[in-house]
Amino acid sequence: MAVPKKVVNFLEKTGIKYKELEHRIVYTAYDKAATLKKPIKIIGKTLIIKTDRDYIVVLLPADKILNNVKFKKAVNEWRKKQGLKIAKSVGFAKEAWMKKNLKGIKVGATPPIGILWKLPTFVDKAFLNNSQIIINTGDYKYSFEINTAQFKKLIPDLIINSFTKAKKIKKVKIIKKSKKTKPKVKKIKKKTARTVVKKKAKKKKSK
Repeated sequence: MAVPKKVVNFLEKTGIKYKELEHRIVYTAYDKAATLKKPIKIIGKTLIIKTDRDYIVVLLPADKILNNVKFKKAVNEWRKKQGLKIAKSVGFAKEAWMKKNLKGIKVGATPPIGILWKLPTFVDKAFLNNSQIIINTGDYKYSFEINTAQFKKLIPDLIINSFTKAKKIKKVKIIKKSKKTKPKVKKIKKKTARTVVKKKAKKKKSK
């Protein structure tokens, strides 16, 4: 399956420059970085976040994770400007909702273009420090490489703020195998008829 027509048509209408990258099917940003041989920090990760009853498209670098406290603050700052009520809850959208409302888009491969579904798009400020970024297309086999300035033009009402934190990578402890020591086996002398006779003889002499 190629890039969804809805996404391609939107990009063509805007007239921005971008590059379509074809690669093997990948399901994670880390696999995408390894496949394309690109640094993980320029690979975009798209999240669909639910705030109370509303939904938001969020773009952040793949080497970072969402800081819920900072993100909620950023959302409410934006909502105040829009004259909307403050959001009390922030969480991930359910897969069932995404399948129903983002038709033609593969779950986990959502392009960070909220305007396609009349949703606001938030992007982490740190991600835009890269001159080039790679984002989802809607399919596991394709990605878009786009200039950061061009991406900003793509979404005029893009909300830029800082709401991520470093991703903790657990270090795997390598346990060295100890050399197996052979258990010491005591040699037990087998009693023979001769040894028994000798012992009896010794006992008689001592008497």
